[in-house]
Amino acid sequence: MAERDASVERPSFLARIVERVLPRAPDFYALLNAQCDVVVAGSDALVAYMASGDPAHAERVRALEHEGDALKRKNLDVLYRSFSTPLDREDIFQAIVAIDDVLNYAKATVTEMEVLHVPPDEHTRAMAELMAVGARALATGFKRLRDDPASAERDAEAAHKSERNTERIYRQAIAELFDAEHYLTTLTAPQRETAAEMKVLLEPHARGDAEGVQTAVGFVVEILKRREVYRHMSNAADRVAHAGDVLRDIVAKIA
Repeated sequence: MAERDASVERPSFLARIVERVLPRAPDFYALLNAQCDVVVAGSDALVAYMASGDPAHAERVRALEHEGDALKRKNLDVLYRSFSTPLDREDIFQAIVAIDDVLNYAKATVTEMEVLHVPPDEHTRAMAELMAVGARALATGFKRLRDDPASAERDAEAAHKSERNTERIYRQAIAELFDAEHYLTTLTAPQRETAAEMKVLLEPHARGDAEGVQTAVGFVVEILKRREVYRHMSNAADRVAHAGDVLRDIVAKIA
């Protein structure tokens, strides 16, 4: 039998008793950081989808959302089983849920765009890019909590700024969406096909009337579909801001 290495110091009997009664707290900083990293990857995939319309990037967003859900469940389970935590338990819970919500809205956005056959445009791309900025701010802020929590306040503010900038783009997008002249001058081939599909509803009309009504109906349909997508992007920005609020609350307690 191999001899035990005398240089390896075994914990004392008292230390073993303490470890059994008061087990070491899990590294919740690392757990939250892992969630943030998935959100950053998911927001990057969303930007790639909005820039290209490639379904592979949409699938990547969905895969990362599933990964984020698994991390959330794991982290909540660790929290429920933990005897002690380095931060307020409620704050850890709020952080776990808030970080995950960002990915949920990213997934909902790409799924709805595919279901409604709405391709990305300059507004969805710009809003996705701001979401990525906010996600990186959250990741940086949560990483600072362990050693330099006071500086994470700047990152929480950066997350909020990304939401405010997203709202400006959202309002501009909605204004253009309800502008009939803008719609007519920027009609894409898919939008023309959508309008053409309405002709079955207009058969009783004279040909000249039908074409006008057909375009108008297509305009309304486009408004309804694209407004839903823009609203999802706005809600995703709200989730980034909410996660920033949770980060700020934690900073206020420990900095």
